[in-house]
Amino acid sequence: MSNISEKTLIDLEFFTILKTVSEFCISDLGKKTTLEIKPFQNKVAAQLELNQVNEYLSSYVNDNRIPNHYFDDIQKEIYLLKIENSYLEPAAFLKILNNTNTIFELLKFFKKFKDIYPTLFMSSEEIEYQKIIAENINKIITSFGEVSENASPLLKSIRKEINAIRAKIGSSFTRALSQYNSAGYLDDIRESVIDNQRVLAVMAMHRRKVKGSLVGSSKTGSIVYIAPEATLQFTRELQNLAYEEHQEIVRILKDLTNSLREFVPNLNQFQNYLITLDVIASKATYANKINACLPKITSEKKVFFRDAYHPILFLKNNEQQLKTVPQTLELNSKQQIIVISGPNAGGKSITLKTVGLLQVMLQSGFLIPVHERSETYFFEKILTDIGDNQSIENQLSTYSYRLKNMRNFLRSCNDSTLFLIDEFGTGSDPELGGALAEIFLEEFYYKKAFGIITTHYANLKVLASELENVANANMHFDEKTLEPLFKLFIGQAGSSFTFEVAQKNGIPFSLINKAKKRVEGEKVRLDKTISKLQKERNKLQHTSETLEKEKSKAVEQTDNLTEKQQKIQEKLEGFQELYDRNQKMLYYGRKFNELVNKYFQTNNKKAFTADLNKWVAIEKTKHLKKNPPKPKTKAQKKQVKVENKKVEEKLKVIEKEVVVAVEKVRVVKEIEAKKVAKQKADYVFKVGDRVKIMDSNSTGIIEKIEKKNAFINYGFFTTKTTLNKLELVQAAKK
Repeated sequence: MSNISEKTLIDLEFFTILKTVSEFCISDLGKKTTLEIKPFQNKVAAQLELNQVNEYLSSYVNDNRIPNHYFDDIQKEIYLLKIENSYLEPAAFLKILNNTNTIFELLKFFKKFKDIYPTLFMSSEEIEYQKIIAENINKIITSFGEVSENASPLLKSIRKEINAIRAKIGSSFTRALSQYNSAGYLDDIRESVIDNQRVLAVMAMHRRKVKGSLVGSSKTGSIVYIAPEATLQFTRELQNLAYEEHQEIVRILKDLTNSLREFVPNLNQFQNYLITLDVIASKATYANKINACLPKITSEKKVFFRDAYHPILFLKNNEQQLKTVPQTLELNSKQQIIVISGPNAGGKSITLKTVGLLQVMLQSGFLIPVHERSETYFFEKILTDIGDNQSIENQLSTYSYRLKNMRNFLRSCNDSTLFLIDEFGTGSDPELGGALAEIFLEEFYYKKAFGIITTHYANLKVLASELENVANANMHFDEKTLEPLFKLFIGQAGSSFTFEVAQKNGIPFSLINKAKKRVEGEKVRLDKTISKLQKERNKLQHTSETLEKEKSKAVEQTDNLTEKQQKIQEKLEGFQELYDRNQKMLYYGRKFNELVNKYFQTNNKKAFTADLNKWVAIEKTKHLKKNPPKPKTKAQKKQVKVENKKVEEKLKVIEKEVVVAVEKVRVVKEIEAKKVAKQKADYVFKVGDRVKIMDSNSTGIIEKIEKKNAFINYGFFTTKTTLNKLELVQAAKK
């Protein structure tokens, strides 16, 4: 039995998920099993199921699709096999054979691809396949659902006799038909079939002239149907043989049934395995439909859902071609509880339900629609208090019901609990209910439970900011139109925008002013301050996102330019190399041409050869200087080592001299740095100076100085800091 109550599953609409997933099953048994799914009690069982679903999902995109696993419901057949002296009909054996063959194909497939589907293979290894079941059925039952004539020698003999008798009946009937038709006793239709027996269609006036047995007549009485006397004897023989055939078939079916009785546990195992695989396949199909994946299940207590979608909302919006906004949320030891506040219809409840539903789905073996780098923990308990829980049946008010629920929360809540409470503390006097809600929140906090709550109570927002590992959060709103943006922001409480929403909905301004006067001034100021901070934060968020996009574009353009520059550089180097080679060839050509012309003028072959050899020797020397030959003999290699050693010794001497010089330069620089530091320390900052905060790269201009504080303008925003944290970048121009 799961530690997660049915109330929690109803609150989170888990059964709606089950109904949707059940539609993807290919069998009624699979659908029934899917609708009965409950969360797993332990992490190991859940992880096994998740791995199987994930592997099945991968089969949709790889080249090794899992074979069709359609199967028949053989529960009735298994029940009959348990009853002594009962026997199954041929159609029932075909159903068993189909399931057995399906199991064989699946086991063979998972064994072949065990590296691709390791978890599914491991589960299939538990199945004990009995080849003899299929062999026994194939010997007796044909693919048409009939007992084979080779099932026994007696059955073969009986059927041979039946065929012979049918041939005799056919020939004797044909003779009678020809005889009476020639005599003119038969109607135009000549013959008919009654009770699987061919009969003559005799005109009523000639019925006494035809020998045989009267078996019926037409509605008008103008035709009578007579079985010819010649066929009656053969028909009786056929009936006797048919009886014998039936008796032999029953005997054969009983023997076959008895041969399968010992395999009832195996047949049960086959059926259960195919049902399980049907459920896994339906989960995988659903996961494919909602773009789900398997996040990491950690041993460390944390929840990190990145780009998480509410699956029911996601599918509904897809049908209506609407965009669904994903949420990113994290719970950990430093952010144990999140308190979401802000106006209604902003998406607070959906965010809370998304986290709860995805966690329950994961603990029930479902893949969830989140980013693949998401992580979460396996919670022992998930507690929820969502929606209007007024109990008419027990005559309890909403608040009484919720207090009863809180009592159960406090009893069962521990450090392995995830709690989700919507509209925390509502249903009673705001001050008294808010105070009690504070106490409950502190209890959950000290019990180390993880949780998310939504509230309108200002005291809970304040408490959240005071407790170390509790964070305030709100849903983004457009400060101008007050339209929800359905995006969660963690780090600041949300304003309820009560008066703004009232004004937007047409409530007269005079009435709103009266209401404001009746509310405590401090609360209005707090709400107004929160509202103002939210607007400023929205602006900064928008500016930050814009700058981030521009930065990404700039980085992308820089990368493109760098790549282009590199390609151009490579081309230039290629052209330079080609140019140098061509210049060299031109030089060789001109020099050789010069020597040849000189030879033609003097006709002195000896001088030409001497000049040519001299030129070649010079060029060879140049080439060897640029490309010295590698030492080949031991003596040459030893000489190279000696020369290298001399160079190394010379480098060491130079290195020592450089270190001494560097040390002198360093001392001079340190003296200069101290002078600069003293100048900076003595510097008196003034309005207009360009400065930066220590350990920061951004520079701004001092806009205003008040005592030891300075207000720095960065263009998009202004910040306040102390003068001792500033570094001068450029003094203001006088």
